[in-house]
Amino acid sequence: MTVTERARTGAAGAGERAAGSRNRIAEIDAIAEGAVRAGRAAQELALKQGEFELALHLGLISAEDSPGGRPRIRREEIDRLRATEGFPGTLRAKVRTAGTAESAELLGISPGRFTGLARIGCVSPVAFYLNRYRAVVWIYLVDELSAFAAKEPELLTGRSPVGMRALLEAGTDRRARNWRSRRSDRLLRRTQDPWIRAAVQASALDPVQLAEVVDDPYERAYLALVRPDPVFGRPGSVSGREAMGHLMLADDPDEILWRRVNLGLELERARESRPAPRPGHDPAFRPVTERPQVAAPAAGCGSARPAAGRRLLDRVGLGGRRSRDH
Repeated sequence: MTVTERARTGAAGAGERAAGSRNRIAEIDAIAEGAVRAGRAAQELALKQGEFELALHLGLISAEDSPGGRPRIRREEIDRLRATEGFPGTLRAKVRTAGTAESAELLGISPGRFTGLARIGCVSPVAFYLNRYRAVVWIYLVDELSAFAAKEPELLTGRSPVGMRALLEAGTDRRARNWRSRRSDRLLRRTQDPWIRAAVQASALDPVQLAEVVDDPYERAYLALVRPDPVFGRPGSVSGREAMGHLMLADDPDEILWRRVNLGLELERARESRPAPRPGHDPAFRPVTERPQVAAPAAGCGSARPAAGRRLLDRVGLGGRRSRDH
């Protein structure tokens, strides 16, 4: 090992030890403030780690972000959940999941028919994993399957409706899109910070699409920096992360347009709240937790709002549509 390599190794080790120290300090502070770390909370709530993370993702458990980036649970929240009727069975039932085969068995239909229902969007996956062949295996909430069976029993028996058969014959598959949608919705509900909300929308666009909407490289870098990680469904393997990266991107023209429009709207709010940091900015700068109340400008003849609206339409690819339609 060369001197340079030893120096790099030593620096990396020092960085890991420093990060570990910061995390331990954050955990100690959390305990002192009446909160417990996620692992301890899962044990007290009689949940496996995956069940606990899914409960956080679904909003069944309220959590706070610690300085170390790990969720922490207030003691009052744990006591509230433990005091609910039927605990822990009722809580575990809400996070029970099933794959395609088990879902089909629960509904009393064949796996092929269940896959067809999922492809056209009758049921939406909450997560996925990769099997040994590195194929995506979708996971569904049992509670939602039961609700679907009670609401649409006619889709579980007899011949499939003509419309459903037509969609399947056309190759329709909305599973990934529906998974992206519900994942984004959950992340958006967890924050009111306009830059983080814009980052959630940006995560569904590939680099080319993103650059067309956000032409400032510093803003794109800031969106990547503040983009929240989900508390549930983080693949640990390289292949799993690659699969999630692929599934995260919108691939249907109307979905891409919808994401571009929403990103443009969130980006305008973010710019009104504060600018993206530039080189040499204050390192203590942090995202805000509340969306500022910005007064809407008067819709007078001299209002700049129409021009801003046209700029937004230009960014999302609709700028010339009005003139062509009229």
